[in-house]
Amino acid sequence: MMRWQRDRGHAKLAGVCAGVARGLGISRVTVRLVALFALILMPPLALALYLAAILLMTPRAEVRRWLD
Repeated sequence: MMRWQRDRGHAKLAGVCAGVARGLGISRVTVRLVALFALILMPPLALALYLAAILLMTPRAEVRRWLD
């Protein structure tokens, strides 16, 4: 099973939505819209999940190697 990783190369904030989209194989825009709707409908839960994802998802190795 592939581990989900934050995609800092396509990030708007921390790369969480881009990483989730890459892991699921769907559009980054779709994931960002779902995240926006979740933030509007249930802000505390959406923020808590986003912050947890920032802490739990590691950056992609190839981006980290490029930045070194």
